[in-house]
Amino acid sequence: MSPIENIIINKKTSINPIWIMRQAGRYLPEFRKIRKDNPDFIKLCLNETLSAEITLQPLKRFDFDAAIIFSDILMLPYGLNQKVEFKKGLGPILGDINLDDILKLDEVDFVKKIYPIYKAINLVSNNDLTKNKSTIGFVGAPWTLLVYMINKQSPKLKLKDNFFKDNFLINRILVILEKFLKVHIKNQIDNGAEIIQIFDSWAGLLDHKDLPNYVYVPTLNLVEYVKSLNIPVICFPRGIKNYKDYCEIVQPDVVCIDYEVDPAKILKEIKIPIQGGMDPKVLLTNKENIKKEAKKYLDIFKDHPYIFNLGHGVLPETDPNMMDYLVKTVKDY
Repeated sequence: MSPIENIIINKKTSINPIWIMRQAGRYLPEFRKIRKDNPDFIKLCLNETLSAEITLQPLKRFDFDAAIIFSDILMLPYGLNQKVEFKKGLGPILGDINLDDILKLDEVDFVKKIYPIYKAINLVSNNDLTKNKSTIGFVGAPWTLLVYMINKQSPKLKLKDNFFKDNFLINRILVILEKFLKVHIKNQIDNGAEIIQIFDSWAGLLDHKDLPNYVYVPTLNLVEYVKSLNIPVICFPRGIKNYKDYCEIVQPDVVCIDYEVDPAKILKEIKIPIQGGMDPKVLLTNKENIKKEAKKYLDIFKDHPYIFNLGHGVLPETDPNMMDYLVKTVKDY
């Protein structure tokens, strides 16, 4: 059993496993070299050999306790035949939704279109570097994918004004997303994913009254599905104001917290294992500050099952030496 699974299943408090969101990516020079030769991000995600290599790059450098597959939550709308492009300086740009086309799509065609992702997971899970470590698969939460599919780009701070105007479209897409997210999750697990993380990157955009319809119920359906496959599930509802309500309703095995919440308050409110919290910008400072901030989280959660992580993905300008220092600080605690 890997250290992370020991935390989740056995509720261990005597160990401090660590992995980092976006640990495979732009802060590593070896990744930038591959990216330079492969400018099309979607094609890179669909190259199982390179995707597996990128996934394993951080494990060659750092003593992480998990590999998280190099992919993107937007491979789901891509699999549904919505145009998805990643433009430098702009992020993801999506095409118009053709609901009729999506409704005609069957599971076989969907899986075929993104099948290299599953092959990459298989390569990673069978690699010696992941021995005694967890292989993490992931999906975007239905709400966050809905935001991208209708907004057609990152909402940053707000949704477009007429986002909710077509209730019929929204509800149809949520039903479709649940169906194909389950297919996507099952294929990741069948190919070696031992944990699933659900990223709800835009949960914080909603008013409290809208959370049941768009976040709680759709995510709960996925959580129950993952649990039915006897696989642990981590949920990251970034920016949500009330983690306590979220955990009580959605019932993930682990909740990942962002850096805007008070970890001491979270400790009082949340009974399940906790992951994350530290601001990624801390890694842009100095060793003294990194140690202080990491120790703050480790001290607060020392008697609670806790997986060390950041409160968001690692920033591209992060020095790999600082990441190495963070990992050693956590391991030596």
